[in-house]
Amino acid sequence: MFDLIVGTINNLLWGEGQILIYILLFTGIWFSVRLKLIQIVKFKHMFSLLRTSSKCDKNDISSFQALCTGLSARVGTGNLAGVAVAISLGGSGAIFWMWMIAILGMATGFAESVLGQVYKVRDSNGEFRGGPAYYIQQGIGSKALAIAFALCLFLGYGFTFSAMQTNTITDALNYAFEIPTFYSGIVITVLAGSIILGGFKAIARFAERVVPIMGIVFVLAAVLITIINFTQVPAMLKDIFLSAFGLQEAGAGAMGAAIKNGIQRGLYSNEAGAGSVPHASACATPIPNHPVTQGYIQMLGVFFDTIVLCSCTAVIILLADVDISGEMEGIRLTQEAMIAHLAQGGVYFVAAAITLFAFTSVVANYAYAESNLHLFKLDNKLGRGIYTLLYLSMMMWGASATLKEVWDLADIALGLMTVVNVIAIIILTPTILAVTGDYNKQRAENTEPEFDANKVKIQGKTEKGIWH
Repeated sequence: MFDLIVGTINNLLWGEGQILIYILLFTGIWFSVRLKLIQIVKFKHMFSLLRTSSKCDKNDISSFQALCTGLSARVGTGNLAGVAVAISLGGSGAIFWMWMIAILGMATGFAESVLGQVYKVRDSNGEFRGGPAYYIQQGIGSKALAIAFALCLFLGYGFTFSAMQTNTITDALNYAFEIPTFYSGIVITVLAGSIILGGFKAIARFAERVVPIMGIVFVLAAVLITIINFTQVPAMLKDIFLSAFGLQEAGAGAMGAAIKNGIQRGLYSNEAGAGSVPHASACATPIPNHPVTQGYIQMLGVFFDTIVLCSCTAVIILLADVDISGEMEGIRLTQEAMIAHLAQGGVYFVAAAITLFAFTSVVANYAYAESNLHLFKLDNKLGRGIYTLLYLSMMMWGASATLKEVWDLADIALGLMTVVNVIAIIILTPTILAVTGDYNKQRAENTEPEFDANKVKIQGKTEKGIWH
């Protein structure tokens, strides 16, 4: 019965119904047009903000820490296992559609991150909290829709995604070192628990230290493999583009599979439009002190996650002489590809990379869902304690669950979150445009942008004392 319900919902969202594919394409195009191709026109400015992104008071969370926290949630199984799933089910053409949804998703990610900053609040500990549930309740005035999103978030980031990340780590370690999944699951759960009990600031500091290092090492490995196999690169690129449009022997059916799996795994990897990253955005104290600053910083996160890191995994797989069966394959396909390039050392490298990538995701996922306890008046010791226990329990379940079980549940949670969030950010488009216009106007006047909610026409209301 459970499998039937899960299968029916996923089929509606991702399968024959393909509701989410149309929603995501529409949303990406909508914000790309309304924001005047901000992801392309302001591409250089997006990088320039990195110079000041690490500055903040010692008790605050900087834009760079928020970016690393967002990346630590994004950069995980979607980059190593998710790309393998996309290629195994959709062929090499899935990578092209992953790129397309990322470029469109940069504008969507900008929009939702701006809202996360505009409608943030302070919790009982004096820390900033925010995200879709907050801008839905304050901006739109719908508590019912806010609670609906929060419940979907708890299903996904609160429980299912941690199980899926743990499943990938334990599978990779089992394949590389023959460590029983149960025992590695225990170790991962204990380590995660020791970090998340320190709160969002501890999570942000952990992400700031780990994410840049692991990203650079993985990119360098992919660059080295590309250089070694340089003569095969033109054929690989040709195959990606031909497969993306069904111009190979399999025809239109292959094109449909490429589009579906490329967009599905692209969304899971960069999370643009899903409503997850605004939680990290809201916690930051940006410099310049304007919500749009964090919008640009998190837009950079979408670019780095999918255009850079997912492409690295795709290159590693597609330049390897490995058999792609057409059946769902996860992290082991990536490991087999690395073995083809680096002999047995490849399987150890991927096991180490996925352990770090997915572990940082586990930690950040906890923080996202924990941010919404404030909405239910559960941001106290008892509420956090119960949530933490359930979260760690799901990690232990994921350690021994099957690949299909955890990915199906993750797809449902991500899909439902995206539907609710996309409705909200489209309704709040006037606020996004007004806040962005205010930032651009101040920059055109050569002044350091400072946001004052009393001077910008925004929908609903923001918490007094933060932007007033």
